[in-house]
Amino acid sequence: MQKVIPVEAQVEAQKPRGVGSTVSSYINLMKPHVTVLLLGVTLAAMVVALNGLPPLGVTLATLAGGALAAGSANAINCYWDRDIDELMSRTRSRTLPSGKVEPTHALIFGVLIGTLSVAIFSVFVNLASAALALSAILFYVCVYTMWLKRTTTQNIVIGGAAGAVPALIGWAAVAPLRWGPSLWTPLLMFAVIFLWTPPHFWALSIVLKKDYARAKVPMLPVIRGESVTYQQITIYTVVLIASTALLFVTGGMGYLYLVCALALGAGLLYFAIRLGQLRTLKSARTMFWFSNYYLALLFAVMALDHVLH
Repeated sequence: MQKVIPVEAQVEAQKPRGVGSTVSSYINLMKPHVTVLLLGVTLAAMVVALNGLPPLGVTLATLAGGALAAGSANAINCYWDRDIDELMSRTRSRTLPSGKVEPTHALIFGVLIGTLSVAIFSVFVNLASAALALSAILFYVCVYTMWLKRTTTQNIVIGGAAGAVPALIGWAAVAPLRWGPSLWTPLLMFAVIFLWTPPHFWALSIVLKKDYARAKVPMLPVIRGESVTYQQITIYTVVLIASTALLFVTGGMGYLYLVCALALGAGLLYFAIRLGQLRTLKSARTMFWFSNYYLALLFAVMALDHVLH
């Protein structure tokens, strides 16, 4: 059966496009709003690993490679999920559903910038960071996008590992990841992001429940219901806060970090409990947006704690 292209996409595709518009469309495939947070995590991990600011050259190469790696995974994700994106109101205006870029071109773009990312890490940083970047791309594309997302309610739980790899990439860029006491800190930083992802994304999935149901994506609130989702958000938030405290217990962070981490955690837990009590779309949006600020501030405090150490 021939695929039906939405009228909006046909009209958009017929519009004359300038160079700036085309570049913007390809950049949007990389989902820069998501990539910025991952780069902040990467930079914070570099600072923590060195107990200070990393060299400018290595920093720029690592952030450039990280941006391209994340962009590659996101672009290929957009290619694979273009059928889902056409059905969801939030994603219907993205680059591929709106016909701004040919799907095959998006796939080629994703593969090319992923290859460039690995090359930058290999030449200008080190092989360990290159291997981690490649593993993150492959995990996000092959494990999460192609398998988990459409088959299980645990999609975002397991798939969250890909988003946690930047913490390891940042560390490996400036310090070795060797077995021993020093490995606890980067592993716990990885765990913090891994545990943060489910409550963060489940809050959004409550807001987009009808969209996910229409696209037949088995998100937790669609399959198990919102009550279970509220409970899981609270449970994961509590475990997340405990994992942030472990960074202090193991000696990876100091008192400045501990105070700030507990304060931020208290705020996140407040919004999680409030969501379960109010059960409104507004409270779900608040939880989602606060969780973004929570992670950004938490990793900023990690870096500050080590700069002032």
